Amino acid sequence: MRVSQGLFVTWREAPSDAETRGIAMLTRAGFVRKLGSGLYANLPLMQRVLHRLETVIREELDGVAQEVSFPVLQPEGLWRESGRWEAYTQAEGIMFTVTDRAGRQLALGPTHEEVAVAVVRELARSYRDLPMSVYQIGRKFRDEMRPRFGLLRTREFTMKDGYSFHASPEDLRAHFEVMSEVYSRILTRLGVQWRVVEADSGNIGGADSREFMVLTAVGEDEVLYTGDGQYAANAERAVSPAADAGPGPFHTFGRRHTPDTATVATACAALGCQPAHMVKTVLYDAVFSRGGGRLLVPVLVSMRGDHSVNPVKLWNVVQARAVQVGGGTLLSLEVAQPETWAAEELPLGYLAPNLSDDLIARREGIHSAFLRLCDEAAATARNFTTGANETDWHVTGAHWGVQYLLPEVVEVRQARPGDASRHDPGQVLHSARGIEVGHVFQLGTRYARAMTAGFTAADGSTQPFHMGCYGIGVTRLAQAVAEQLSDERGVMWPPVIAPYQVILTVVDAQDERQMGAAETLYAQLRAAGVDVLLDDRAERVGVKFADADLTGIPYRVTLGRALEQGEVEVKVRRTSEVTRLAVSEVESYLRTQLASPGMR
Repeated sequence: MRVSQGLFVTWREAPSDAETRGIAMLTRAGFVRKLGSGLYANLPLMQRVLHRLETVIREELDGVAQEVSFPVLQPEGLWRESGRWEAYTQAEGIMFTVTDRAGRQLALGPTHEEVAVAVVRELARSYRDLPMSVYQIGRKFRDEMRPRFGLLRTREFTMKDGYSFHASPEDLRAHFEVMSEVYSRILTRLGVQWRVVEADSGNIGGADSREFMVLTAVGEDEVLYTGDGQYAANAERAVSPAADAGPGPFHTFGRRHTPDTATVATACAALGCQPAHMVKTVLYDAVFSRGGGRLLVPVLVSMRGDHSVNPVKLWNVVQARAVQVGGGTLLSLEVAQPETWAAEELPLGYLAPNLSDDLIARREGIHSAFLRLCDEAAATARNFTTGANETDWHVTGAHWGVQYLLPEVVEVRQARPGDASRHDPGQVLHSARGIEVGHVFQLGTRYARAMTAGFTAADGSTQPFHMGCYGIGVTRLAQAVAEQLSDERGVMWPPVIAPYQVILTVVDAQDERQMGAAETLYAQLRAAGVDVLLDDRAERVGVKFADADLTGIPYRVTLGRALEQGEVEVKVRRTSEVTRLAVSEVESYLRTQLASPGMR
Protein backbone atom coordinates (compact mmCIF):
# COMPACT_ATOMS: atom_id res chain seq x y z
CA MET A 1 0.00 0.00 0.00
CA ARG A 2 1.13 3.54 -0.83
CA VAL A 3 0.29 6.17 1.75
CA SER A 4 -0.67 8.63 -0.97
CA GLN A 5 -3.36 6.26 -2.23
CA GLY A 6 -4.88 5.19 1.09
CA LEU A 7 -7.08 6.56 3.86
CA PHE A 8 -4.18 7.77 5.97
CA VAL A 9 -4.92 10.83 8.11
CA THR A 10 -3.18 11.75 11.36
CA TRP A 11 -3.79 14.50 13.90
CA ARG A 12 -1.39 16.44 16.10
CA GLU A 13 -3.77 16.59 19.03
CA ALA A 14 -6.00 13.94 20.59
CA PRO A 15 -9.72 14.61 21.14
CA SER A 16 -10.50 16.24 24.48
CA ASP A 17 -12.50 13.18 25.58
CA ALA A 18 -9.69 10.69 24.97
CA GLU A 19 -9.33 9.31 28.53
CA THR A 20 -6.21 7.17 28.12
CA ARG A 21 -2.96 7.34 26.18
CA GLY A 22 -3.90 4.26 24.19
CA ILE A 23 -7.13 5.61 22.74
CA ALA A 24 -5.52 9.03 22.26
CA MET A 25 -2.78 7.48 20.14
CA LEU A 26 -5.19 5.25 18.20
CA THR A 27 -7.31 8.29 17.38
CA ARG A 28 -4.40 10.58 16.49
CA ALA A 29 -2.82 7.91 14.29
CA GLY A 30 -5.99 7.42 12.28
CA PHE A 31 -6.89 3.94 13.50
CA VAL A 32 -10.36 4.80 14.84
CA ARG A 33 -12.88 7.65 14.86
CA LYS A 34 -15.52 8.14 17.52
CA LEU A 35 -19.10 8.43 16.23
CA GLY A 36 -20.97 8.64 19.53
CA SER A 37 -20.96 7.41 23.10
CA GLY A 38 -19.38 3.96 23.01
CA LEU A 39 -19.42 3.83 19.21
CA TYR A 40 -16.25 3.78 17.09
CA ALA A 41 -15.49 3.38 13.40
CA ASN A 42 -12.48 1.21 12.62
CA LEU A 43 -10.40 2.76 9.84
CA PRO A 44 -8.12 0.75 7.50
CA LEU A 45 -5.11 0.58 9.84
CA MET A 46 -7.26 -0.68 12.70
CA GLN A 47 -8.95 -3.25 10.49
CA ARG A 48 -5.56 -4.63 9.60
CA VAL A 49 -4.60 -4.88 13.28
CA LEU A 50 -7.87 -6.66 14.14
CA HIS A 51 -7.56 -9.07 11.21
CA ARG A 52 -4.03 -9.96 12.27
CA LEU A 53 -5.14 -10.42 15.86
CA GLU A 54 -7.97 -12.67 14.72
CA THR A 55 -5.44 -14.68 12.70
CA VAL A 56 -3.32 -15.23 15.83
CA ILE A 57 -6.42 -16.39 17.71
CA ARG A 58 -7.46 -18.76 14.92
CA GLU A 59 -3.95 -20.19 14.66
CA GLU A 60 -3.86 -20.99 18.37
CA LEU A 61 -7.37 -22.48 18.32
CA ASP A 62 -6.64 -24.70 15.34
CA GLY A 63 -7.18 -28.28 16.43
CA VAL A 64 -8.76 -27.20 19.73
CA ALA A 65 -12.14 -25.85 18.56
CA GLN A 66 -14.12 -25.43 15.32
CA GLU A 67 -15.22 -22.04 14.02
CA VAL A 68 -18.92 -21.29 13.59
CA SER A 69 -21.07 -18.19 13.21
CA PHE A 70 -24.19 -17.63 15.30
CA PRO A 71 -26.85 -14.99 14.58
CA VAL A 72 -26.62 -11.70 16.44
CA LEU A 73 -30.41 -11.56 16.83
CA GLN A 74 -31.56 -14.07 19.45
CA PRO A 75 -35.13 -15.12 20.34
CA GLU A 76 -36.37 -13.98 23.74
CA GLY A 77 -37.54 -17.53 24.46
CA LEU A 78 -33.98 -18.85 24.69
CA TRP A 79 -33.13 -16.30 27.38
CA ARG A 80 -36.35 -17.15 29.22
CA GLU A 81 -35.32 -20.81 29.18
CA SER A 82 -31.96 -20.06 30.78
CA GLY A 83 -33.53 -17.68 33.29
CA ARG A 84 -31.32 -14.75 32.28
CA TRP A 85 -33.81 -12.48 30.50
CA GLU A 86 -34.58 -10.41 33.61
CA ALA A 87 -30.94 -10.34 34.72
CA TYR A 88 -29.79 -8.87 31.42
CA THR A 89 -32.74 -6.59 30.68
CA GLN A 90 -33.46 -5.34 34.22
CA ALA A 91 -30.71 -6.13 36.73
CA GLU A 92 -27.63 -5.30 34.67
CA GLY A 93 -29.75 -3.78 31.93
CA ILE A 94 -26.99 -4.24 29.37
CA MET A 95 -28.94 -6.10 26.69
CA PHE A 96 -30.43 -4.27 23.73
CA THR A 97 -33.81 -5.68 22.76
CA VAL A 98 -35.96 -5.14 19.67
CA THR A 99 -39.45 -6.13 18.62
CA ASP A 100 -40.05 -7.36 15.08
CA ARG A 101 -43.15 -6.65 12.97
CA ALA A 102 -44.83 -9.80 14.25
CA GLY A 103 -44.52 -8.54 17.82
CA ARG A 104 -41.77 -10.99 18.80
CA GLN A 105 -39.04 -9.77 21.13
CA LEU A 106 -35.44 -10.39 20.19
CA ALA A 107 -32.15 -9.74 21.93
CA LEU A 108 -29.19 -8.10 20.22
CA GLY A 109 -26.63 -10.59 21.47
CA PRO A 110 -24.30 -9.49 24.28
CA THR A 111 -23.12 -13.12 24.50
CA HIS A 112 -24.18 -16.47 23.01
CA GLU A 113 -24.44 -19.16 25.70
CA GLU A 114 -28.15 -19.70 25.05
CA VAL A 115 -27.71 -19.88 21.28
CA ALA A 116 -24.82 -22.35 21.61
CA VAL A 117 -26.90 -24.63 23.84
CA ALA A 118 -29.91 -24.41 21.51
CA VAL A 119 -27.77 -25.44 18.52
CA VAL A 120 -25.74 -28.19 20.18
CA ARG A 121 -28.70 -29.87 21.89
CA GLU A 122 -30.03 -30.64 18.41
CA LEU A 123 -26.70 -31.99 17.17
CA ALA A 124 -25.12 -33.91 20.05
CA ARG A 125 -27.47 -36.68 21.22
CA SER A 126 -25.00 -39.31 22.47
CA TYR A 127 -21.85 -39.42 24.55
CA ARG A 128 -20.16 -40.52 21.32
CA ASP A 129 -20.82 -37.03 19.91
CA LEU A 130 -18.85 -35.41 22.73
CA PRO A 131 -16.75 -33.45 23.45
CA MET A 132 -17.74 -30.63 21.13
CA SER A 133 -15.96 -27.26 21.14
CA VAL A 134 -16.89 -24.34 18.88
CA TYR A 135 -16.05 -20.64 18.67
CA GLN A 136 -16.91 -17.57 16.65
CA ILE A 137 -15.43 -14.13 16.10
CA GLY A 138 -18.06 -11.47 15.63
CA ARG A 139 -19.91 -8.42 16.87
CA LYS A 140 -21.43 -8.10 20.33
CA PHE A 141 -23.74 -5.39 21.64
CA ARG A 142 -24.09 -4.16 25.23
CA ASP A 143 -26.03 -1.17 26.47
CA GLU A 144 -23.30 0.21 28.69
CA MET A 145 -24.61 2.93 30.97
CA ARG A 146 -21.26 4.74 30.93
CA PRO A 147 -19.12 3.80 27.93
CA ARG A 148 -15.58 4.94 28.66
CA PHE A 149 -11.87 4.47 28.03
CA GLY A 150 -12.22 4.24 24.26
CA LEU A 151 -12.50 0.65 23.05
CA LEU A 152 -12.23 -0.79 26.56
CA ARG A 153 -15.92 -0.28 27.33
CA THR A 154 -18.11 0.28 24.29
CA ARG A 155 -21.60 -0.56 23.10
CA GLU A 156 -20.51 -2.47 20.02
CA PHE A 157 -17.32 -4.50 19.82
CA THR A 158 -15.65 -7.55 18.31
CA MET A 159 -15.31 -10.63 20.48
CA LYS A 160 -14.11 -14.20 20.20
CA ASP A 161 -16.51 -16.36 22.19
CA GLY A 162 -16.29 -20.12 22.43
CA TYR A 163 -18.42 -22.88 23.98
CA SER A 164 -17.59 -26.48 24.79
CA PHE A 165 -19.82 -29.42 25.71
CA HIS A 166 -18.67 -32.50 27.62
CA ALA A 167 -19.93 -35.76 29.05
CA SER A 168 -18.23 -35.35 32.43
CA PRO A 169 -16.88 -32.64 34.75
CA GLU A 170 -13.42 -34.19 34.42
CA ASP A 171 -13.45 -33.74 30.64
CA LEU A 172 -14.67 -30.16 31.07
CA ARG A 173 -11.84 -29.38 33.49
CA ALA A 174 -9.29 -30.83 31.08
CA HIS A 175 -10.60 -28.67 28.20
CA PHE A 176 -10.71 -25.65 30.51
CA GLU A 177 -6.96 -26.08 31.07
CA VAL A 178 -6.34 -26.52 27.34
CA MET A 179 -8.19 -23.27 26.59
CA SER A 180 -6.27 -21.50 29.35
CA GLU A 181 -3.05 -22.58 27.64
CA VAL A 182 -4.36 -21.25 24.32
CA TYR A 183 -5.01 -17.85 25.88
CA SER A 184 -1.57 -17.87 27.50
CA ARG A 185 0.09 -18.52 24.13
CA ILE A 186 -1.89 -15.74 22.45
CA LEU A 187 -0.81 -13.12 25.00
CA THR A 188 2.76 -14.37 25.00
CA ARG A 189 2.92 -14.00 21.22
CA LEU A 190 1.80 -10.38 21.58
CA GLY A 191 4.77 -9.62 23.83
CA VAL A 192 2.73 -7.88 26.53
CA GLN A 193 2.95 -8.21 30.29
CA TRP A 194 -0.03 -10.20 31.46
CA ARG A 195 -1.32 -12.23 34.37
CA VAL A 196 -4.00 -14.91 34.78
CA VAL A 197 -6.15 -14.49 37.90
CA GLU A 198 -9.02 -16.13 39.71
CA ALA A 199 -12.22 -14.27 38.89
CA ASP A 200 -15.88 -13.85 39.72
CA SER A 201 -18.17 -15.46 37.15
CA GLY A 202 -20.88 -12.80 37.30
CA ASN A 203 -24.11 -13.42 35.40
CA ILE A 204 -22.37 -15.96 33.16
CA GLY A 205 -22.23 -18.25 36.20
CA GLY A 206 -20.30 -21.42 36.82
CA ALA A 207 -18.12 -22.97 39.47
CA ASP A 208 -14.74 -21.64 38.37
CA SER A 209 -13.41 -18.93 36.10
CA ARG A 210 -10.17 -17.20 35.23
CA GLU A 211 -9.47 -13.79 33.79
CA PHE A 212 -6.51 -12.90 31.60
CA MET A 213 -5.27 -9.41 32.38
CA VAL A 214 -2.96 -7.14 30.40
CA LEU A 215 -1.20 -5.13 33.09
CA THR A 216 -1.44 -1.35 32.75
CA ALA A 217 -2.07 1.55 35.10
CA VAL A 218 -5.28 2.49 33.25
CA GLY A 219 -6.88 -0.91 33.85
CA GLU A 220 -10.35 -0.86 35.41
CA ASP A 221 -9.65 -4.01 37.42
CA GLU A 222 -7.45 -4.40 40.48
CA VAL A 223 -5.38 -7.57 40.69
CA LEU A 224 -4.18 -8.85 44.07
CA TYR A 225 -1.26 -11.26 43.90
CA THR A 226 1.60 -12.70 45.92
CA GLY A 227 5.26 -12.35 45.07
CA ASP A 228 5.83 -16.11 45.00
CA GLY A 229 3.50 -16.48 42.01
CA GLN A 230 1.22 -18.91 43.86
CA TYR A 231 -1.83 -16.65 44.07
CA ALA A 232 -3.47 -14.01 41.88
CA ALA A 233 -7.10 -12.94 41.84
CA ASN A 234 -9.31 -10.12 40.71
CA ALA A 235 -10.02 -7.95 43.76
CA GLU A 236 -13.71 -8.86 43.27
CA ARG A 237 -12.82 -12.48 44.03
CA ALA A 238 -9.69 -12.21 46.20
CA VAL A 239 -9.63 -13.66 49.71
CA SER A 240 -7.22 -13.24 52.60
CA PRO A 241 -7.25 -14.07 56.31
CA ALA A 242 -8.17 -11.13 58.53
CA ALA A 243 -5.56 -10.08 61.08
CA ASP A 244 -6.51 -11.09 64.62
CA ALA A 245 -7.85 -8.04 66.41
CA GLY A 246 -7.90 -9.65 69.86
CA PRO A 247 -10.64 -8.90 72.39
CA GLY A 248 -11.98 -5.38 72.73
CA PRO A 249 -11.12 -3.18 75.73
CA PHE A 250 -14.65 -3.45 77.15
CA HIS A 251 -14.95 -6.01 79.94
CA THR A 252 -18.62 -5.55 80.87
CA PHE A 253 -21.71 -5.09 78.76
CA GLY A 254 -23.28 -1.64 78.83
CA ARG A 255 -24.86 1.25 76.93
CA ARG A 256 -22.98 4.44 76.12
CA HIS A 257 -24.35 7.77 74.97
CA THR A 258 -22.41 8.69 71.80
CA PRO A 259 -23.97 11.74 70.14
CA ASP A 260 -23.15 12.46 66.48
CA THR A 261 -21.17 9.23 65.97
CA ALA A 262 -22.84 7.62 62.96
CA THR A 263 -19.46 6.63 61.44
CA VAL A 264 -16.94 4.07 62.65
CA ALA A 265 -14.26 6.74 63.05
CA THR A 266 -16.36 9.06 65.19
CA ALA A 267 -17.80 6.23 67.30
CA CYS A 268 -14.38 4.71 68.02
CA ALA A 269 -12.97 8.12 68.92
CA ALA A 270 -15.82 8.66 71.41
CA LEU A 271 -15.52 5.16 72.89
CA GLY A 272 -11.72 4.97 72.96
CA CYS A 273 -11.38 1.77 70.93
CA GLN A 274 -9.97 0.59 67.61
CA PRO A 275 -12.18 0.03 64.54
CA ALA A 276 -11.27 -3.67 64.69
CA HIS A 277 -13.11 -3.87 68.05
CA MET A 278 -16.37 -2.63 66.54
CA VAL A 279 -19.00 -4.65 64.71
CA LYS A 280 -20.80 -2.34 62.31
CA THR A 281 -24.14 -3.44 60.89
CA VAL A 282 -25.00 -1.99 57.49
CA LEU A 283 -28.46 -2.12 55.92
CA TYR A 284 -28.74 -2.94 52.22
CA ASP A 285 -31.85 -2.78 50.06
CA ALA A 286 -32.02 -5.85 47.82
CA VAL A 287 -34.64 -5.71 45.07
CA PHE A 288 -35.73 -9.03 43.55
CA SER A 289 -38.13 -9.81 40.75
CA ARG A 290 -41.27 -11.64 41.93
CA GLY A 291 -43.95 -12.65 39.46
CA GLY A 292 -44.70 -9.54 37.47
CA GLY A 293 -43.53 -7.21 40.22
CA ARG A 294 -40.70 -6.58 42.62
CA LEU A 295 -39.83 -7.51 46.19
CA LEU A 296 -37.66 -5.43 48.53
CA VAL A 297 -35.59 -7.52 50.93
CA PRO A 298 -33.74 -5.56 53.64
CA VAL A 299 -30.33 -7.15 54.27
CA LEU A 300 -28.36 -6.60 57.49
CA VAL A 301 -24.63 -7.19 57.03
CA SER A 302 -22.39 -7.25 60.12
CA MET A 303 -18.72 -6.45 59.49
CA ARG A 304 -15.69 -5.63 61.56
CA GLY A 305 -15.29 -1.87 61.76
CA ASP A 306 -11.93 -1.87 59.99
CA HIS A 307 -13.21 -3.94 57.07
CA SER A 308 -15.31 -3.10 54.02
CA VAL A 309 -17.88 -5.09 52.08
CA ASN A 310 -16.93 -6.54 48.72
CA PRO A 311 -20.04 -5.66 46.67
CA VAL A 312 -19.57 -8.52 44.18
CA LYS A 313 -19.23 -11.13 46.92
CA LEU A 314 -22.28 -9.72 48.69
CA TRP A 315 -24.31 -9.74 45.46
CA ASN A 316 -23.49 -13.41 44.93
CA VAL A 317 -24.39 -14.31 48.53
CA VAL A 318 -27.71 -12.48 48.39
CA GLN A 319 -28.65 -13.86 44.96
CA ALA A 320 -27.92 -17.39 46.21
CA ARG A 321 -30.60 -16.86 48.89
CA ALA A 322 -33.32 -15.74 46.48
CA VAL A 323 -35.50 -18.80 47.15
CA GLN A 324 -35.06 -18.33 50.91
CA VAL A 325 -36.59 -14.84 50.76
CA GLY A 326 -39.21 -15.59 48.11
CA GLY A 327 -37.61 -13.67 45.28
CA GLY A 328 -36.41 -14.45 41.77
CA THR A 329 -33.62 -12.57 40.01
CA LEU A 330 -31.69 -10.02 42.07
CA LEU A 331 -32.18 -6.73 40.25
CA SER A 332 -30.32 -4.29 42.50
CA LEU A 333 -28.42 -4.20 45.77
CA GLU A 334 -27.61 -0.84 47.32
CA VAL A 335 -26.74 0.55 50.75
CA ALA A 336 -29.99 1.82 52.29
CA GLN A 337 -30.42 5.57 52.16
CA PRO A 338 -31.88 7.73 54.97
CA GLU A 339 -34.66 9.00 52.72
CA THR A 340 -35.90 5.42 52.21
CA TRP A 341 -36.26 4.56 55.89
CA ALA A 342 -37.53 6.70 58.77
CA ALA A 343 -34.67 7.42 61.21
CA GLU A 344 -36.84 6.69 64.25
CA GLU A 345 -37.51 3.18 62.92
CA LEU A 346 -34.15 2.31 61.40
CA PRO A 347 -31.41 4.52 62.90
CA LEU A 348 -28.80 4.09 60.17
CA GLY A 349 -25.31 4.36 61.60
CA TYR A 350 -26.42 2.95 64.96
CA LEU A 351 -27.83 -0.43 63.94
CA ALA A 352 -27.25 -3.61 65.92
CA PRO A 353 -27.41 -7.21 64.61
CA ASN A 354 -30.65 -7.81 66.56
CA LEU A 355 -32.74 -5.13 64.84
CA SER A 356 -36.33 -6.33 65.19
CA ASP A 357 -38.19 -7.84 62.24
CA ASP A 358 -41.34 -6.13 63.57
CA LEU A 359 -40.12 -2.90 61.94
CA ILE A 360 -40.70 -4.34 58.45
CA ALA A 361 -43.06 -7.27 59.04
CA ARG A 362 -46.27 -5.67 57.78
CA ARG A 363 -45.03 -3.38 55.03
CA GLU A 364 -46.40 -3.79 51.53
CA GLY A 365 -43.88 -5.08 48.98
CA ILE A 366 -41.21 -5.74 51.62
CA HIS A 367 -40.07 -9.17 52.80
CA SER A 368 -41.32 -9.82 56.31
CA ALA A 369 -37.89 -10.42 57.90
CA PHE A 370 -34.36 -9.10 57.53
CA LEU A 371 -31.86 -11.30 55.73
CA ARG A 372 -29.10 -11.35 58.37
CA LEU A 373 -25.49 -11.99 57.39
CA CYS A 374 -22.20 -11.77 59.26
CA ASP A 375 -18.73 -11.74 57.73
CA GLU A 376 -16.28 -14.41 58.92
CA ALA A 377 -13.96 -11.91 60.63
CA ALA A 378 -16.78 -10.16 62.50
CA ALA A 379 -18.07 -13.54 63.66
CA THR A 380 -14.91 -14.00 65.79
CA ALA A 381 -15.20 -10.61 67.54
CA ARG A 382 -15.13 -10.57 71.37
CA ASN A 383 -15.98 -7.80 73.81
CA PHE A 384 -16.99 -5.73 70.82
CA THR A 385 -18.93 -2.49 70.52
CA THR A 386 -21.85 -2.04 68.14
CA GLY A 387 -24.87 0.19 67.60
CA ALA A 388 -27.72 0.17 70.11
CA ASN A 389 -30.56 0.47 67.56
CA GLU A 390 -31.08 4.02 68.82
CA THR A 391 -29.66 7.23 67.40
CA ASP A 392 -26.64 8.53 69.38
CA TRP A 393 -26.24 5.31 71.38
CA HIS A 394 -23.84 2.36 71.26
CA VAL A 395 -23.32 -0.74 73.39
CA THR A 396 -19.93 -2.06 74.56
CA GLY A 397 -18.58 -5.38 75.80
CA ALA A 398 -20.87 -7.50 73.61
CA HIS A 399 -20.45 -11.16 72.67
CA TRP A 400 -22.03 -13.41 70.06
CA GLY A 401 -24.21 -16.03 71.65
CA VAL A 402 -24.74 -13.88 74.76
CA GLN A 403 -26.20 -10.51 73.78
CA TYR A 404 -26.67 -11.31 70.10
CA LEU A 405 -27.51 -14.39 68.07
CA LEU A 406 -24.83 -14.95 65.44
CA PRO A 407 -26.31 -14.40 61.95
CA GLU A 408 -25.46 -16.65 59.01
CA VAL A 409 -21.69 -16.48 58.56
CA VAL A 410 -20.47 -15.66 55.04
CA GLU A 411 -17.28 -14.39 53.39
CA VAL A 412 -17.96 -10.92 52.00
CA ARG A 413 -14.88 -8.99 53.12
CA GLN A 414 -12.86 -6.97 50.62
CA ALA A 415 -9.28 -8.26 50.56
CA ARG A 416 -6.67 -5.48 50.47
CA PRO A 417 -3.03 -4.98 49.49
CA GLY A 418 -0.80 -5.79 52.45
CA ASP A 419 -3.05 -8.58 53.73
CA ALA A 420 -1.40 -11.91 54.40
CA SER A 421 -2.14 -14.67 51.92
CA ARG A 422 -4.08 -17.79 52.83
CA HIS A 423 -1.56 -20.22 51.36
CA ASP A 424 1.44 -18.69 53.17
CA PRO A 425 1.12 -16.08 55.96
CA GLY A 426 4.63 -14.91 55.08
CA GLN A 427 3.40 -13.78 51.66
CA VAL A 428 1.45 -10.53 51.45
CA LEU A 429 -0.92 -9.37 48.74
CA HIS A 430 0.39 -6.84 46.22
CA SER A 431 -1.77 -4.74 43.92
CA ALA A 432 -1.63 -4.07 40.19
CA ARG A 433 -4.06 -2.66 37.65
CA GLY A 434 -5.11 -4.66 34.63
CA ILE A 435 -7.39 -4.73 31.61
CA GLU A 436 -9.45 -7.90 31.37
CA VAL A 437 -8.96 -9.16 27.82
CA GLY A 438 -10.01 -12.80 28.23
CA HIS A 439 -12.21 -14.87 30.52
CA VAL A 440 -12.71 -18.63 30.67
CA PHE A 441 -15.49 -20.34 32.63
CA GLN A 442 -16.44 -23.80 33.82
CA LEU A 443 -20.22 -23.45 33.59
CA GLY A 444 -21.04 -27.00 34.62
CA THR A 445 -24.64 -28.07 34.00
CA ARG A 446 -26.34 -24.75 34.76
CA TYR A 447 -27.46 -23.98 31.20
CA ALA A 448 -28.00 -27.58 30.16
CA ARG A 449 -30.41 -28.23 33.04
CA ALA A 450 -32.26 -24.95 32.56
CA MET A 451 -32.64 -25.50 28.82
CA THR A 452 -33.19 -29.29 28.93
CA ALA A 453 -30.07 -30.01 26.90
CA GLY A 454 -28.49 -33.41 27.35
CA PHE A 455 -27.20 -36.63 25.85
CA THR A 456 -27.56 -40.36 26.22
CA ALA A 457 -24.75 -41.70 28.39
CA ALA A 458 -23.01 -45.05 27.96
CA ASP A 459 -25.33 -46.65 30.52
CA GLY A 460 -28.42 -45.46 28.63
CA SER A 461 -29.35 -42.71 31.05
CA THR A 462 -29.99 -39.11 29.99
CA GLN A 463 -27.41 -36.68 31.36
CA PRO A 464 -27.04 -32.88 31.05
CA PHE A 465 -24.08 -31.43 29.16
CA HIS A 466 -21.14 -30.12 31.16
CA MET A 467 -20.41 -26.79 29.51
CA GLY A 468 -17.51 -24.37 29.26
CA CYS A 469 -17.36 -20.81 27.93
CA TYR A 470 -14.31 -18.91 26.66
CA GLY A 471 -14.17 -15.25 25.59
CA ILE A 472 -11.59 -12.79 24.26
CA GLY A 473 -12.42 -9.14 23.64
CA VAL A 474 -10.69 -8.59 20.31
CA THR A 475 -11.08 -4.80 20.05
CA ARG A 476 -10.42 -4.48 23.78
CA LEU A 477 -7.22 -6.52 23.43
CA ALA A 478 -6.03 -4.30 20.57
CA GLN A 479 -6.36 -1.19 22.73
CA ALA A 480 -4.84 -2.98 25.74
CA VAL A 481 -1.74 -3.61 23.63
CA ALA A 482 -1.71 0.07 22.64
CA GLU A 483 -2.00 1.09 26.30
CA GLN A 484 0.97 -0.99 27.40
CA LEU A 485 3.12 -0.72 24.27
CA SER A 486 3.12 3.00 23.60
CA ASP A 487 5.17 6.05 24.47
CA GLU A 488 4.82 9.81 24.05
CA ARG A 489 5.40 9.46 20.28
CA GLY A 490 2.77 6.83 19.54
CA VAL A 491 2.00 3.13 19.54
CA MET A 492 4.66 0.40 19.32
CA TRP A 493 2.84 -2.55 17.74
CA PRO A 494 4.32 -6.03 18.05
CA PRO A 495 5.08 -7.20 14.47
CA VAL A 496 2.62 -10.10 14.76
CA ILE A 497 -0.37 -7.73 14.76
CA ALA A 498 1.07 -4.50 13.35
CA PRO A 499 -0.95 -3.02 10.46
CA TYR A 500 2.24 -3.16 8.40
CA GLN A 501 5.58 -4.67 9.36
CA VAL A 502 7.72 -2.10 7.54
CA ILE A 503 7.28 1.47 6.37
CA LEU A 504 9.50 2.88 3.64
CA THR A 505 9.98 6.60 4.22
CA VAL A 506 11.17 8.61 1.25
CA VAL A 507 12.90 11.77 2.44
CA ASP A 508 12.24 13.71 -0.79
CA ALA A 509 9.48 12.32 -2.97
CA GLN A 510 10.56 14.71 -5.76
CA ASP A 511 14.01 13.09 -5.92
CA GLU A 512 13.94 10.53 -8.74
CA ARG A 513 16.86 8.55 -7.27
CA GLN A 514 15.16 8.21 -3.88
CA MET A 515 11.75 7.36 -5.35
CA GLY A 516 13.26 4.89 -7.81
CA ALA A 517 15.13 3.07 -5.04
CA ALA A 518 11.99 3.08 -2.89
CA GLU A 519 9.86 1.63 -5.68
CA THR A 520 12.39 -1.14 -6.31
CA LEU A 521 12.72 -2.01 -2.62
CA TYR A 522 8.93 -1.83 -2.18
CA ALA A 523 8.38 -4.39 -4.96
CA GLN A 524 11.23 -6.58 -3.66
CA LEU A 525 9.84 -6.71 -0.08
CA ARG A 526 6.31 -7.40 -1.26
CA ALA A 527 7.55 -10.27 -3.39
CA ALA A 528 9.37 -11.64 -0.33
CA GLY A 529 6.13 -11.66 1.67
CA VAL A 530 6.93 -8.63 3.83
CA ASP A 531 3.91 -6.45 4.56
CA VAL A 532 5.22 -3.03 3.61
CA LEU A 533 3.82 0.50 3.44
CA LEU A 534 5.40 3.10 1.14
CA ASP A 535 5.24 6.69 2.35
CA ASP A 536 5.47 8.48 -0.97
CA ARG A 537 3.77 11.71 0.14
CA ALA A 538 5.15 15.11 -0.82
CA GLU A 539 5.45 16.00 2.87
CA ARG A 540 8.31 17.30 5.00
CA VAL A 541 10.46 14.46 6.28
CA GLY A 542 9.83 15.49 9.89
CA VAL A 543 6.10 14.93 9.39
CA LYS A 544 6.76 11.51 7.85
CA PHE A 545 9.03 10.47 10.72
CA ALA A 546 6.45 11.62 13.28
CA ASP A 547 3.68 9.71 11.50
CA ALA A 548 5.79 6.56 11.31
CA ASP A 549 6.37 6.71 15.07
CA LEU A 550 2.72 7.56 15.75
CA THR A 551 1.34 4.61 13.80
CA GLY A 552 3.77 2.24 15.50
CA ILE A 553 4.95 0.26 12.48
CA PRO A 554 7.81 -1.90 13.82
CA TYR A 555 10.51 -1.06 11.21
CA ARG A 556 11.12 2.20 9.37
CA VAL A 557 13.44 2.19 6.36
CA THR A 558 14.55 5.71 5.44
CA LEU A 559 15.65 6.39 1.88
CA GLY A 560 17.54 9.69 1.74
CA ARG A 561 21.02 11.07 1.22
CA ALA A 562 22.64 7.80 2.33
CA LEU A 563 21.59 6.39 -1.05
CA GLU A 564 24.57 8.22 -2.49
CA GLN A 565 26.65 5.53 -0.72
CA GLY A 566 24.12 2.85 -1.67
CA GLU A 567 22.75 2.68 1.87
CA VAL A 568 19.55 3.24 3.87
CA GLU A 569 18.75 3.61 7.56
CA VAL A 570 16.59 1.02 9.35
CA LYS A 571 15.05 2.10 12.65
CA VAL A 572 13.38 -0.26 15.13
CA ARG A 573 10.33 1.53 16.54
CA ARG A 574 10.35 -0.36 19.87
CA THR A 575 14.00 0.34 20.77
CA SER A 576 14.83 3.36 18.56
CA GLU A 577 17.91 1.43 17.41
CA VAL A 578 19.16 2.64 14.00
CA THR A 579 21.16 0.42 11.63
CA ARG A 580 22.75 1.58 8.37
CA LEU A 581 22.60 -1.08 5.67
CA ALA A 582 23.38 -1.47 2.01
CA VAL A 583 20.18 -1.47 -0.03
CA SER A 584 20.94 -5.01 -1.15
CA GLU A 585 20.99 -6.18 2.49
CA VAL A 586 17.63 -4.75 3.55
CA GLU A 587 15.40 -7.63 2.48
CA SER A 588 17.56 -10.27 4.16
CA TYR A 589 17.87 -8.21 7.35
CA LEU A 590 14.12 -7.59 7.66
CA ARG A 591 13.18 -11.18 6.87
CA THR A 592 15.58 -12.40 9.56
CA GLN A 593 14.26 -9.94 12.12
CA LEU A 594 10.62 -10.72 11.37
CA ALA A 595 11.24 -14.47 11.53
CA SER A 596 12.85 -14.31 14.98
CA PRO A 597 10.95 -15.67 18.05
CA GLY A 598 8.28 -13.31 19.26
CA MET A 599 7.93 -11.60 15.88
CA ARG A 600 5.72 -14.19 14.20
